[in-house]
Amino acid sequence: MTTNISPILKSYLPVVEGIAKTFGKNCEVVLHDFSKMDRSIIAIANGHVTGRSIGGPLYESMLKKVLDDNITKDKINYTGKSAEGRVLKSSTMFIRNEKDEVIGCICINFDLSELVVSKRVIDDLIQTQSVKVDKSEDESSNRVNDVLTDIVKNTLEKTGKPVAYMGKEEKVNIVKDLDHQGAFLIKGAIDYVAKVLCVSRYTIYNYLDEIRVDNK
Repeated sequence: MTTNISPILKSYLPVVEGIAKTFGKNCEVVLHDFSKMDRSIIAIANGHVTGRSIGGPLYESMLKKVLDDNITKDKINYTGKSAEGRVLKSSTMFIRNEKDEVIGCICINFDLSELVVSKRVIDDLIQTQSVKVDKSEDESSNRVNDVLTDIVKNTLEKTGKPVAYMGKEEKVNIVKDLDHQGAFLIKGAIDYVAKVLCVSRYTIYNYLDEIRVDNK
């Protein structure tokens, strides 16, 4: 099958295998030769994704574009479904000869089906609900009033990053922002902010000292 094809197309054969091996079994890579439309597939890796094999034709929609000479540019990251209903993320890159004539294309079809299912599971896992605090609980639990809770929550949301991924400088900036908003005038704020930022109360005091020295 590879002996009668254009040297340009032949040079893409290692690319087909390389991409497929890089992205795994859910990534189908297909090389088409437009000189033989009824059997244009001259190389394919992970053909189980769409159920195709060497000697198969172009998809009907793409075949129509080629026959109508309606090819203007590559088509990247479009979505579709296989005959079996697999959710695909696809890209088609056209291959041209030295005269700038389209002689074939390389297509990538990534099966997203497993990832779509995983995303739904993850979305369910990270979904949370607000829990009302029992006002009758002992004050020694270090709870603070709703005003402080809202200030801290809104300040953290502005960073757009989980506390676990924050460095010292980012935490100092949060404390600085809270200080400007007067959060530390509220009773229990030091302990509450320390707990939220996963540091000790003495660390919060040190941050405040640094901030106030810099402001002098």
